[in-house]
Amino acid sequence: MKLPLEDIRILDLTHVWFGPYCTMMLAHLGAEVIKIEPPWGEMTRYFPPLVENESPTFISMNLNKKDITLNLKHPKGKEIFKELVKLSDVVVENFTPGTMEKLGLGYEDVKKVKPDIIYASLSGFGQTGPYSRRPSYFSIAEAITGHAYMAGLEEDREGKPRGSPQAYGDLGPALFAALSIVAAIRYRDKTGKGQWIDVAQADCMVSLASQAIVTYTVSGLTPLEARRKRRSLGQVSVGGFFKAKDGYVAVLASRGAMMERLAKALGVEEVDKEMFERWVSERTVKEVVDTLVEADVAVAPVLNIDEVVEEPHLVARGLFTEVEHPKLGRIKVPTYPVKFSEIRGFKVVSAPTLGQHTEEVLSGLLGYSKEEIEALRREGVI
Repeated sequence: MKLPLEDIRILDLTHVWFGPYCTMMLAHLGAEVIKIEPPWGEMTRYFPPLVENESPTFISMNLNKKDITLNLKHPKGKEIFKELVKLSDVVVENFTPGTMEKLGLGYEDVKKVKPDIIYASLSGFGQTGPYSRRPSYFSIAEAITGHAYMAGLEEDREGKPRGSPQAYGDLGPALFAALSIVAAIRYRDKTGKGQWIDVAQADCMVSLASQAIVTYTVSGLTPLEARRKRRSLGQVSVGGFFKAKDGYVAVLASRGAMMERLAKALGVEEVDKEMFERWVSERTVKEVVDTLVEADVAVAPVLNIDEVVEEPHLVARGLFTEVEHPKLGRIKVPTYPVKFSEIRGFKVVSAPTLGQHTEEVLSGLLGYSKEEIEALRREGVI
């Protein structure tokens, strides 16, 4: 069975987390993703901790891709890129707006080469608007859209703003970008027309703050005020992270049937948070989890990453696999997380080393000879 994007070729000009995670999702779905890096490599290759001079961060964002080096500031580099565009369906870039235009490789330039190209520009603040030329990273997007503030809220007072633990200001927008690229492919299937997709981190993070925004616009309550209001109404009687003898558990029991089941499991008439904290503190994580699972109350142990990769349910769901890295040997990586009833044949290939597929792409797709490729290497084009 073919994968859904098996007939799609994507030129990936992205770096760091936002763009690479987007294109990796498309690669998981079968697209041929050709990552194009400058001859010295994109910055994520040097993110610590390095193991045998390889970055785990780079590996985690670039599974299932091919990799070529190409200096887009060199005239011959631009020429090769345009040759590849003719044979491709999608271009994805996440430079600061205006960068690709300065190189002569913006959407309007590329559209002249391939009129039905789908060109996705991923940026912090979008291609238009007062902040469009500002640089951005995940923490900036989280800050300006309320997420950093909401993540810092404590139980009874405003807390210090916090960034997300895994750059969700990059990863969330990356999924919007991947979905939008698939939508543009379907649109092209129907109309024959390509288009320019403008994906901004800030825009996407506003969408992910939907509940807090609508709560405020309808009720006038900020997230902290809304939390206090819910607590005063008893809408969430027990919720949060609780310390057991040997670790922490997460529990969330709303009022109603689940609270009744929780009270029955604890052998009391009514449960309040203080009493529940004491009950948890006197037991191990396993004892708490087993008791609450039996009572059909939402609960989970709070795991560190070394425990996550061995967690029986996650392993049973097929969320991890081992791949052969060219330098590091067998390593465990996450798989594509969604299950389909009809689509089969998903596979995971390790992230490529710098320029690993340069000769394969230039000779196989563009017909360059070994001598021509060596000449390009001497000139600093690849």
